[in-house]
Amino acid sequence: MPSLTRDEAVARAALLTVDAMEVDLDLDQGDETFGSRTVVRFSCRTPGLAGFADVAPRTLHSAVLNGRPLDPATLADGRLPLPGLEAHNVLEVDATMAYGHDGQGLHRATDPADDEDYVYGHLFLDAAPQVFACFDQPDLKAPYTVRVRAPRHWSVIGNGAAREVEPGRWDLAQTQPLATYFVTVCAGPWATVTAEHDGIPLGLHARRSLEGPLREQAERMFTTTRTCFDHYHRLFGIRYPFGEYHQVFVPEFNAGAMENPGCVTLRDQYVFRGAATPDQLLERDNTIAHEMAHMWFGDLVTMRWWDDLWLNESFAEYMAYRACAEALGAPETWVDFGIVRKMWGYAAERSPSTHPVAGSPAPDALSALQNFDGISYAKGAAVLRQLIAHIGDEAFVAGVGDHLRAHAFGNGDLAEFLDAMSRAAGRPLEGWAEAWLRTAGADRLALGRDGVLTRTAPPEHPADRPHTLDVAAFDATGEVLRRPVVLEAGSGEVPEAAALGGETLLVPNAGDLTWAEVVLDERTRSLLPAHLAAVPDPVARSVIWTALLGGMHRGDVDPRLVLDVVDGAWPHEDDPRLLSRVAVVVTSSLVPLFLPPEDHDDALRRLASAADTLGRRAESVPGPAGDALAVAAARVWARSGSDVDRLDAWVAGTGLPAALTGDDDFRWLVLRRLAALDALTDAGLADAEAADPSLAGRLAAMGVRAGRPSAEAKAWAWERLRDDADLSNYGALELARAFWAAADPAVLRPYVGEVGALLARLGSRMGEDALSRVAAGLHPKSLVEEATLEASTAMLARDDLSPGVHRALLDEDHVLREALRSRAHFG
Repeated sequence: MPSLTRDEAVARAALLTVDAMEVDLDLDQGDETFGSRTVVRFSCRTPGLAGFADVAPRTLHSAVLNGRPLDPATLADGRLPLPGLEAHNVLEVDATMAYGHDGQGLHRATDPADDEDYVYGHLFLDAAPQVFACFDQPDLKAPYTVRVRAPRHWSVIGNGAAREVEPGRWDLAQTQPLATYFVTVCAGPWATVTAEHDGIPLGLHARRSLEGPLREQAERMFTTTRTCFDHYHRLFGIRYPFGEYHQVFVPEFNAGAMENPGCVTLRDQYVFRGAATPDQLLERDNTIAHEMAHMWFGDLVTMRWWDDLWLNESFAEYMAYRACAEALGAPETWVDFGIVRKMWGYAAERSPSTHPVAGSPAPDALSALQNFDGISYAKGAAVLRQLIAHIGDEAFVAGVGDHLRAHAFGNGDLAEFLDAMSRAAGRPLEGWAEAWLRTAGADRLALGRDGVLTRTAPPEHPADRPHTLDVAAFDATGEVLRRPVVLEAGSGEVPEAAALGGETLLVPNAGDLTWAEVVLDERTRSLLPAHLAAVPDPVARSVIWTALLGGMHRGDVDPRLVLDVVDGAWPHEDDPRLLSRVAVVVTSSLVPLFLPPEDHDDALRRLASAADTLGRRAESVPGPAGDALAVAAARVWARSGSDVDRLDAWVAGTGLPAALTGDDDFRWLVLRRLAALDALTDAGLADAEAADPSLAGRLAAMGVRAGRPSAEAKAWAWERLRDDADLSNYGALELARAFWAAADPAVLRPYVGEVGALLARLGSRMGEDALSRVAAGLHPKSLVEEATLEASTAMLARDDLSPGVHRALLDEDHVLREALRSRAHFG
């Protein structure tokens, strides 16, 4: 089905207005297809012209326009021609649709814990025609009336309040005007917890097999929801406009969550089956706050076309972190923003695929999917913090309220947003927007021992970006300097820094207030193994870690130094976000990619030793804080340790930290390590599968099988990916991510040149959103060899891969080149 182009969308929006949508879905027709009947009421500004509707059915039974039957055979590539439009039109479409198994359209999944099925709609970005006939573009919003038939033991949740009018028949209240990609229906035998706040009915829903943890965790999630509602109501001065507010934790979800008005869908891994560390709980709080912010940014006011997606994502990203810090009383959330989100964004900026925050070309809907990345999220949010520093928070909040009220239930674009902000600030912002929003690239900031602070713009993306930031210095006793700086030129003076001794860490942007890659001076880098743990500010430690790891990727920092800092500082870290994120980077990037193969075993041994040191520290820390340290230590040891006896004992449930007792997800983490060590028997794997018959357990078992380092295991995984037409999006992702694990590269080399053909084959049965994630996991970058680079280059030259897959491969190719460059430079 060809992707709608921007030109087509502009022309159609100039011709049509959608007045109302009525959708009837019959979900009681079996597990492969469902019935879809749509009535679209729309107006035409130039009667007599022709148009087209979007619909992608398994079978189109009938289509009637203004009482005139249309020939179903005219449907081609998902477009139904609409000849002879009148001033007021009614389109009626009756079709049979296919359930999706790739997380798009109307996705249907079976929970093996009880063999119950669950259905949810994920119509982002252009999947709505797979569920109902429509005009699928974000600026043709309309109110929706939805009716659903479902098996009698199911319940139904959607954008409008749902009411069971007879057994198995549900009517949903008419909604406010929605873009097509926000419409959802979630149906199944859900476990449900309800509450109410400030006149807003609240609901939490998950698979029935997750009812226990859902009920245990519901009060914290409701508290977060209530607090964020109060915060956003105060901040925006506009009440939540979409009636009830449901949050549905759904299986096999591609994204973290989706902001469907009144019915947010979230991946069900957020209902924790085992131990949840403080960083995981705060991540879930942040996700809840993010999707709630979208009720205003994205849902109430929607971008006119996909090139302004930052108006959705950057704002929700910033508002969520602000809500967590201010309303939930968790300022440590900014540590997560730096070490997780900004690190993701800086990696995107270094890649050849970098793009501006705003105005990135999106000639069609499908190409826009490539720009849902760390730039549109993390950089955009960081840029908004700089905008606040530039015009003041009072003007920023006033401008936001002005923009939301002016375009409520409609659409907006960058120019209209800048107009609102300029009015609130009392000055033009065009120059600021050109530098920060319309120009790609991250500046680099360096503070020398002479006290000179320099800003260097990337030569391929020159811009004069003003930065509001701070600089700090730390010695063994703690913080010895903190000074705000406004850097409007290429350099500035911090004379206090020049007066400090040589045993001092110099940290530009220590408060992580601006968007720029920090370059630490050589003396500071050399002091980090001994002194980083003594830095009292966790945000500053986050900036240092991000600078160190980013420097490794750029080729400025020896990966062995990074390992030395992990040795010296990581086991003495207290912040859960830094503990978990640094460990992930070390095990997934530093060791397999940047260190030469002969150093891998020693590096993992050192990491396991650091985890043991952290575990011993945890024993002296009472209460939840000690549990969090113990869990972090055990998870890292389970990814790096080689003592098979200890791993076997942990699988059996003995010798574990108390917080991990009965934790199925941790058991699978240990089993993955045993598989990688070729120390897992068939009987041991079968016992693990029998002990955890859940959906998560079934998927984890697939990853464990694929991660075994034998030729037979790799052949099995490859054949499943290539030939299993029923493989879900999550199953494919598990196999892809585990596939390249093997100590002997000879086991893997036969597949390196075959990845492109496999992805092209998967493209015939998997949507762009899911396949892009699989492509990233399936790229063979872990074989850091020139032959891999040659294969990667050939793969990028193929003409049978979609834009999103090509973008994912390009980014992974860039990481491979970074690793090859680092190994060549540092040995």
